[in-house]
Amino acid sequence: MALYLGLPKRRTRADSVAGSLPPAPVDRNTVPAAGLVDRYGRRATDLRVSLIDKCNLRCTYCMPAEGLPWLPKQAVMSAEEVLRIVRLGVDILGVREVRLTGGEPLVRADLLEIIEIIRTAFPTLPISMTTNAVGLEEKAEGLKSAGLTRINVSLDSLHEETFRALTRRPFLGQVLAGVEAAAAAGLGPIKINAVLMRGINDVESPGLLAWALERGFELRFIEQMPLDADHGWTRREMITASEIRELLSMEYVLTPDPRARDGAPAERFEVKARLPGNGPVLGSVGIIASVTEPFCRDCRRTRITAEGRVMSCLFSREDVDLLGPLRDGASDELLGRLWQEAMWVKPRAHGMDHAGLDTPQFVQPDRNMSAIGG
Repeated sequence: MALYLGLPKRRTRADSVAGSLPPAPVDRNTVPAAGLVDRYGRRATDLRVSLIDKCNLRCTYCMPAEGLPWLPKQAVMSAEEVLRIVRLGVDILGVREVRLTGGEPLVRADLLEIIEIIRTAFPTLPISMTTNAVGLEEKAEGLKSAGLTRINVSLDSLHEETFRALTRRPFLGQVLAGVEAAAAAGLGPIKINAVLMRGINDVESPGLLAWALERGFELRFIEQMPLDADHGWTRREMITASEIRELLSMEYVLTPDPRARDGAPAERFEVKARLPGNGPVLGSVGIIASVTEPFCRDCRRTRITAEGRVMSCLFSREDVDLLGPLRDGASDELLGRLWQEAMWVKPRAHGMDHAGLDTPQFVQPDRNMSAIGG
């Protein structure tokens, strides 16, 4: 890929569309007998399981300041039900890795039990978790002992005032302590997820990258997605992947990471300091451009919400209930079939227009990120 002033070549609309859309649907009308395959030939092997919809932050791009009406406890999957879903995915449907999400999974009282029973059932399965790290300092060693492989931490700012403005909570110190505790416990490689908001924390991006590089963390910048409960997202205000690369290039040189992307949502770049000559690689950074440079073509994710519903896409407006049939005594065969049918009708792409600001064919889902599980 050609570079200009340390930046990867800009992608054109044609490049973006061609690279994001799966091929035309296969000529068959029945769900395949094995695996979580959709009509476009994509096979889901990465399972995201939301353990709870509650969260102890109120991030402006996710939920309103007053919070949301949370699910009653009885509506949320129990530890045994989570294991049943995971076992079905791994043993029968070809799932190869599991990510525990929320809401905030650390809020869940039986989190360690859930991890332990999954690890006991699957000794070699990669089990990761996405967390805001509030309370992680006290739980990091226990999470590692229970069998958690690694963590992703959501962290948008290293400055107290900015962190408070974005999350509406004064917990930055707890988050940073939690990240350090996770590193000490061996929950790595640690990935840091950051959403840039125009005029709020976008200027902090090079400093956030420097902090991550110094500690050996992999930072991934994520384009703000239309998954806020207030439905206030606009593409005009979103910091795009192209803008993120430009912000980082003020202090760093980015070159494409030679490692295969292999279905990962983040496009990775090797990072070097902007110095004369060819300096050493300091680490890597990822950019998840779900809106402007989508990766629908190679999506391998399937999601289960906290109340046990299958979502084939983060932007789906439809879901399929597994928990109701499970509690009614459904067999693994029936549950697997329901899951397969839900994934079979996965949309070709999320429908956002890559070129323009107006996206009439895209309708924001009713669920916000906390209610879906990232």
